[in-house]
Amino acid sequence: MAGTVGWAAGSGERPVTGPPPGSEAWRADTSLGRALPDPATATPRDIAAFFRALGPAQRRDLALRHPSVVGNLDGAPVALRYEANATALRRDARFAHLAGRRILAFDPRGRGQVAEVFGDLAPGNRVAVVVPGSDIDAGSYDRRTDPYGTPTGMAKQLRAAAPGTAVIAWAGYTTPVGVGLDAATGELAEAGAVRLARLTEGLAALGTPAPAVFCHSYGSVVCGLAAPRLRARDLVVLGSPGMRAGTVAELGTDARVWAAKDPSDWISRVPNVHLLGLGHGTDPASPEFGARPVPATDADGHTGYFAPGTESLRTFAAIAGGDAR
Repeated sequence: MAGTVGWAAGSGERPVTGPPPGSEAWRADTSLGRALPDPATATPRDIAAFFRALGPAQRRDLALRHPSVVGNLDGAPVALRYEANATALRRDARFAHLAGRRILAFDPRGRGQVAEVFGDLAPGNRVAVVVPGSDIDAGSYDRRTDPYGTPTGMAKQLRAAAPGTAVIAWAGYTTPVGVGLDAATGELAEAGAVRLARLTEGLAALGTPAPAVFCHSYGSVVCGLAAPRLRARDLVVLGSPGMRAGTVAELGTDARVWAAKDPSDWISRVPNVHLLGLGHGTDPASPEFGARPVPATDADGHTGYFAPGTESLRTFAAIAGGDAR
């Protein structure tokens, strides 16, 4: 307990929650002669059905007039979300450099949240999702100084190792900054879990196969809390401080659960406790947790799991491609 308290000094991040910006104007729009689906209450299946009933011109008109809503609606057509987010990004000087990319979600509130797709999310294709840990937001999620520790860096390496798989780099929640109190508690992870589960529901509503979800560091806390609702075929955690569960069975998921931790990862110094709201529980890489082991002895440090040539990346590619057993 003393070790956990020492690790968890300082706090301050507030999770971004609720419907996307621009939702009020969307709700007030009567251009179709009826109410548009409420972003706060409509399910991804509802959203998918709504857009299927529209013609191409109607879809494009909504994306142009309400880019921040359409670009963040799980269940909306993927190409339409790319188009809407390109419009939203061009209007935001802080993130305009992202406008030419396949941006699946963009929320400028707070430190900014973004999700980017590498590959083709067409129905029938294999899909993987990368969920990052602390210090990641729309401004830092592809920083070049840490090529294998950012969502885009991890996604690019996984895509290169498993070229038939579309990979989503998902910086879609408010992450902790540093290793302060936010990183030792579950508030930000709880908010992120809701968003992550909805992402996978949106993929399912479009006919996309259940993804393999790769969860790094604090992102594994998000994945652990989302697990009962997560539409995933594989759940892979790496450099994890814990998943808020004592065993795989306690996660309440039908997905196969895998865990990797290399000997040089500093996360091993984080106490695996869960007491008075602090800490995240059993080490998922420990035998008692019951996850399938991913070899990671040649990974380097906390962000080396996706480095080219490592056993961990080769295994991740096999999992993403559906070839691992």
